[in-house]
Amino acid sequence: MYGKLLGETVDAVLGCSNILKNAIGFVGIIVVLSICIIPIIKLAVLTIAFNLTAALSEPIADKKIVSVLTQIGDTFKVLLGMVCTISVMLMIGLTLVIKITNSGMMYR
Repeated sequence: MYGKLLGETVDAVLGCSNILKNAIGFVGIIVVLSICIIPIIKLAVLTIAFNLTAALSEPIADKKIVSVLTQIGDTFKVLLGMVCTISVMLMIGLTLVIKITNSGMMYR
């Protein structure tokens, strides 16, 4: 009688801790996403600004200046791609960690 009661209590505590862990993992994903979105927005704005500046200054400026501005814009495009890729990999890693810790509850 007491063994069954103790087992059900342990199952209830493990279930509640699993729900709490999933909620904390979801909040963690939201926090990481909000941290990653700020540099992405900054790099996107800088990319657009440099390419727009190169396009607007092309008729009146020297070709070397336009070339430098275009190359800087292209560099920011590469940086933007790298930051987006790393952000996606970070999200995938975080969700994998959450999923792996859930698999331990499956054997219970």
